[in-house]
Amino acid sequence: MSEETRTYEAAGVSLATADAVVERLRAAAESTGAASFGQFAALHPLGDGRFLAASTDGVGTKLILARERGALRACGADLAAHCINDVVTCGAEPLILLDYVAAARIQLEEVAELVEGAAEVCRAAGVALVGGETAELPGIYRDGELDFAGTCVGVVETPLDGSAIEAGDVVIGFPSAGVHANGFTLVRRVLEEEDYDGPDLLAPTRLYLEEARSLRGRARAFAHVTGGGIAGNLERVLPTGRGVEVDWEAWERPLVFRWLARHVEEEELRRVFNLGIGWCAVVQEAEPGERVIGRIV
Repeated sequence: MSEETRTYEAAGVSLATADAVVERLRAAAESTGAASFGQFAALHPLGDGRFLAASTDGVGTKLILARERGALRACGADLAAHCINDVVTCGAEPLILLDYVAAARIQLEEVAELVEGAAEVCRAAGVALVGGETAELPGIYRDGELDFAGTCVGVVETPLDGSAIEAGDVVIGFPSAGVHANGFTLVRRVLEEEDYDGPDLLAPTRLYLEEARSLRGRARAFAHVTGGGIAGNLERVLPTGRGVEVDWEAWERPLVFRWLARHVEEEELRRVFNLGIGWCAVVQEAEPGERVIGRIV
């Protein structure tokens, strides 16, 4: 594999296109009264001083690898944790989750593994899995293909939007369980060159609800590290004119990222993967025991 093919875009996913889609659709979404379009969670006023916070996401091509290796239950947990984490970034309490499973032909055991995995995380978070949709679509999906997506809805009184962030604030980081659910199109390309079966490859996304709750009142912003990496996701919550300097040596990376580093350039690793930090909080000062991974400039 050449260096040119060891990028997310060469593997088939363009982060630049994803950013362009958000900007193209922003006007249409905001014309409906939507707020926080492009953020981790969208907000809608309830009229009593509270806001609904909602986020939709999917597991992506991790499903392909998980299906091959018998780990679909982990993908169910991925979906619930990912959607809940996104809603929690604005300070909301998550309330409900809906899911969507689609395939050319529905296999009961596979659907059960996905939904049971999601339900396990929902129970831990106190979130009700209120239902969703199961669709058999042979005209859209090829044989053996599977998709899993979901929506989480919560409520918040005073949304956390990052507007209070100032230069000199610090970023504290919380460890990921591994790759979580982003970047698997590139991961699968690397697997064609060298196999890897460590537990941190398919470990489900960590739920950061307790960490978020413990930091309410201190945190000026939260960032869920998904596609776009640590710096890219922190930039989503920074006020105009502010930037972030990440100390890339401030933590030890899980083994899966050392494996990826043998095949993918460092700049691309930082742009695509969480590299061992799945959640960030921007605070004025760190307390003893907290891992500082960067500063606001």
